[in-house]
Amino acid sequence: MALPSHLLLALLALSLGTPAAAQTQPPARERQERQVVLPSNPNESAPEARVAAGIATYFRFDAPLDKASLDLEGRPARFRWVDVGERLIAVEPSVDLGAEEKLVVRVRYKDGASPAVAMLVLVSHPTLVDKEVEVVRRPRTVEALEATLADKEAELAALRALSGPAGLVFSGRLDPDGVQARRIMNAPAGARGGLNVAGGEGYRAGSWALAVVRVRNLPGQSPWMPGVARLTRADGTAVKVRSVDMNKAQLAPGEEGLVAVEPEAPFWKVGEVFRLELLDKSGVRRLPILEVAL
Repeated sequence: MALPSHLLLALLALSLGTPAAAQTQPPARERQERQVVLPSNPNESAPEARVAAGIATYFRFDAPLDKASLDLEGRPARFRWVDVGERLIAVEPSVDLGAEEKLVVRVRYKDGASPAVAMLVLVSHPTLVDKEVEVVRRPRTVEALEATLADKEAELAALRALSGPAGLVFSGRLDPDGVQARRIMNAPAGARGGLNVAGGEGYRAGSWALAVVRVRNLPGQSPWMPGVARLTRADGTAVKVRSVDMNKAQLAPGEEGLVAVEPEAPFWKVGEVFRLELLDKSGVRRLPILEVAL
């Protein structure tokens, strides 16, 4: 005897397993935005962030990041997309993490403040996922700030001692032989590249030498700052230059400044004459070649 049509449809639905299939569908995860605070104590647990396959999670930081320092466990095998910005890290897993699986994210801040490194732990949650996470550092206590201030004051006192005459002795840069100074020889008259030489000296001690030139940027010229210094012996041999410094950030039109050029530790006889040339960062505006005794 033929079964009624409504019974046939019910049996067909049961054979296809439609109700069971619907029950196995994973629930949609609720997307959240929240803030996490980084611990100041390295022994404290790192905050967790919930991620999910196919969903991008954005971490926004309260200070600039060293983008090259990013360390992400499971990359690239477990992530479809990772991006790092000035203050943002974005990740999108390609697969869901296991129930007990944890992946660590580390990145260093540029400012060096404590904590210097941000560490987060990525986990999976059955019903929640973090769409945006604001990452902040815990405010420092008064005691911690006072301790930091004391350290900085001690560092400043040490720097002041080293910057004065006593510091020269402490560092060994001033010995019983003292320092000898000579005026720049054959300082060229006139200007070149919109610059003029207003004098200078060469200083020589046992372990160091220094050429100091007073430079004037002529009126009507663009601002100038030194970029490269070339120091050459009489036989044409180049001497390595350790540093080029000026007592001002740049010279405005009509302004004068002192440029100090420090070569490598001297291996030549005292009073040897060198040819000195100063160029700006573009290499276009240069001073006339000077003769200086070191």
